[in-house]
Amino acid sequence: MHVGHLIPFIMTKWLQDVFDVPLVIQLTDDEKYLWKDLKLDQCNKLAYENAKDIIAVGFDKNKTFIFSDIDFIGGEFYKNVLLVQKHVTFNQVKGIFGFDESSNIGKIMFPAIQAVPSFSSSFPFIFGGKKDIPCLIPCAIDQDPYFRMTRDVAPRLGFQKPALLHSTFFPALQGASSKMSASDENSSIFLTDTANQIKKKVNKYAFSGGRDTIEEHREKGGDCEVDVSFLYLQFFLEDDEKLESIRKQYSSGEMLTGELKAELIKILQRMIAEHQERRKAVTADDVKNFMTPRPLNFVVKQ
Repeated sequence: MHVGHLIPFIMTKWLQDVFDVPLVIQLTDDEKYLWKDLKLDQCNKLAYENAKDIIAVGFDKNKTFIFSDIDFIGGEFYKNVLLVQKHVTFNQVKGIFGFDESSNIGKIMFPAIQAVPSFSSSFPFIFGGKKDIPCLIPCAIDQDPYFRMTRDVAPRLGFQKPALLHSTFFPALQGASSKMSASDENSSIFLTDTANQIKKKVNKYAFSGGRDTIEEHREKGGDCEVDVSFLYLQFFLEDDEKLESIRKQYSSGEMLTGELKAELIKILQRMIAEHQERRKAVTADDVKNFMTPRPLNFVVKQ
């Protein structure tokens, strides 16, 4: 996992802390198998490794259920999958996701699997079979097509439409026109990176909105709209006044690119180091507890 994956989880933890609500987290290891050149057991193993990173964010164990699609699907969950599958046509998913005649049938049916965690009746051990408990989904913007489809089909099945909370596009280090990839270790900051790796990556690969020379930069200033270091600070620097001060200094040319990168490096090194320490403390029993179907400790507020 990389820092971009953390954004929705950080927001989700805040929502759980503030509103004292139950949380269900779906690990789509089946999706990884269908789209990636990986063996099934590899995808399942990766899901459990990802679970450790998710737990390390700090979710309340008594209010959080994490599940692997490969291990969990069945019962009421699968009944809801079938309902969605029967009420969404191939033409619809073809138009939404770009499937064609060469797409494997697993890809075609997968959107239904991602849809049904939106419905409370999919988890009778948590919600007692109730169909009317609303669902809020914090997610990255690239997941929007799945839940637009879900919102379309939900009323026809007697379910509530889920609400979405999108995080904006999180750029690769090389800039907004490039793409983060797990196969390209220099495209992002990963949760396993050392302090030295973070420093090297930001200094070498983070796209700069600065000018070609110091003289030109002092005169014209940097472009915060495209500078990856500043874009990352918008996500991870919690002090809004300091962020605005940095924006003004960099835009005016008072702050140089190297100084801006140094600010980001300091924040990322601390954040990743703290995450790694929390992850080390996550035990196999912790993972098992989070991923065991069970009642959660919450009160439905009217």
